[in-house]
Amino acid sequence: MSDNELLYEVRGTTAWITLNRPQARNALTFAMYDGLAEICRTVPTDGSVKCLVVTGAGEKAFAAGTDMTQFRGFTTDQDALDYEHRMDVVLGAVEACPVPTIAAISGACTGGGAGIAAACDIRITTADLRFGFPIARTLGNCLSIANLSRLSSLMGAGRTKEVIFTARLVGADEAQAIGLVSEIVPDHPALITRIEALAEQLAGHAPITLATTKEALRRLRIEGAGADDRDLVVKAYMSEDFKEGMEAFLGKRKPEWKGR
Repeated sequence: MSDNELLYEVRGTTAWITLNRPQARNALTFAMYDGLAEICRTVPTDGSVKCLVVTGAGEKAFAAGTDMTQFRGFTTDQDALDYEHRMDVVLGAVEACPVPTIAAISGACTGGGAGIAAACDIRITTADLRFGFPIARTLGNCLSIANLSRLSSLMGAGRTKEVIFTARLVGADEAQAIGLVSEIVPDHPALITRIEALAEQLAGHAPITLATTKEALRRLRIEGAGADDRDLVVKAYMSEDFKEGMEAFLGKRKPEWKGR
């Protein structure tokens, strides 16, 4: 991976990952996928980073999937299995990131880019969104069960099949109507302004509440209603933050969260 293909910086308490190949609509190389996963796995949990934003360089695309030139070397069954395993590991790392994640989407968000956005906790988009997996008319490959599970939890199994079968791209209004994105903003500058405000809002909320909620929902999607949440319940209720929140509420003051 070139040094500038995946940018990472921390602004205040918000970490920003920028997929930086605008000349290729931010199509991801394997190294970029691996770098994204590593950042999500190693994001600081000491309170210095309270939110992680993933976005694409420029205004035309969040990410137009995987760089297709990399598929030319696929010759064996294992090549295919290794690729989908890599994607499951990467998207799993995004989903399991210990801090809240926001996908800041401008324009095209397709293939692997759509998978990354779906793995984030919150998605906000510009009005020119085009979201989907047009593989039925382009590459002729498939998505893993883990990826399909994540998508169907957002859009429903029926719509997921319809979108993939027809190879169409979902626009911003439809995406908001079905709960795929939470907000639509007019353009890229408005997107950045809104993301910064949302990140600041999240930074002021109880980090243990956010972390346990996202982990519980991850387990629920994978394991179903029988998933064990006892460790999460204990972590929240036995935390210093819970005691602080209770005393602050009763004392009619703003709590001071410490994340422990």
